[in-house]
Amino acid sequence: MKKAMQVLPKITLKQLSVFVSIYQTGSTSRASEELNLSQSAVSSALTELEARLQMPLFERVGRRLNQHPNAHPIYIQAQAILGQALTLEHYHKHQAGQIHIGASTTIGNYVLPPLLAKLYEALPDAHIDMYIANTQEVVGEVEQLNIDIALVEGMPRPTDMKVIEQRAWRTDTLMVFAKSHSKWLANMDYNHKEKCYELSAERFARLPLLVREAGSGTRQIIDEQLLQHLPHAEIVMAIQQSEAIKHMVSADIGLGCLSQYVIQAELDKAELVQVKVAGIDLARTWWLVWHKARHQSPIWQSFIDILTEDCKINLETGDIDVSDAR
Repeated sequence: MKKAMQVLPKITLKQLSVFVSIYQTGSTSRASEELNLSQSAVSSALTELEARLQMPLFERVGRRLNQHPNAHPIYIQAQAILGQALTLEHYHKHQAGQIHIGASTTIGNYVLPPLLAKLYEALPDAHIDMYIANTQEVVGEVEQLNIDIALVEGMPRPTDMKVIEQRAWRTDTLMVFAKSHSKWLANMDYNHKEKCYELSAERFARLPLLVREAGSGTRQIIDEQLLQHLPHAEIVMAIQQSEAIKHMVSADIGLGCLSQYVIQAELDKAELVQVKVAGIDLARTWWLVWHKARHQSPIWQSFIDILTEDCKINLETGDIDVSDAR
């Protein structure tokens, strides 16, 4: 009959901490005070460590503990291990409080700031890295595991759907707009009650249009829900920045098509005017996107909770509350 093997307890960081403290202070009572442990717990941890190492670390002479020759090399190794453990703990705390957020241009510039303010309010020590670009570029960064979570306009189209999670978040409406009293809208029908121009698709197709670049969520909706009905529409310029489009339209170079969030302030001041095109619906969905392999840290979950609450508030108030976004 085989003799059962003795199972020795594993060495723990607590045991090493106790040993280092006794080595430095010269007594279990001082180690007990330093580590805020009972003397019995200190003595037990030291005994367990000596049993696991199968060697004495101190010689007990009455109530005194004298360092055994074995103690010094073990002390050097224990110090190194505890130092590495502390470094790892600091790294974990830093990572747990860090998040990399991606956002498409409209969301990043007009909607995300108040949401980040809520995140900082909940977690004042949070470390937040931002990446703002068009939808296609942001989703690409998610696929490369460079971003923890992304907020994008238009349908995300990753190269590998199997590794990406996406969740509908909010809805938004694009608006065709022009400079107030634009030369392009002379003699066009103006609805004073709705404070907008009303154009047929045929009339609109003859006007110059400034749009976002290919790859943006805004351009995706324009291509799929506007231009496919107007194959002869005149795009005079594709621009990467929504603010640049606003300035171009304000200079009366042509009409623009952007999110309501982008132009609401200018609409309120009557600097810009909405143009409704008959039969065209430019509603769209915004999406939350993340990689399935990305670690979902506590700060990640806190941000998701804030976004979920934001979604509930917007559903209750009729979805788009532009005043909160500015």
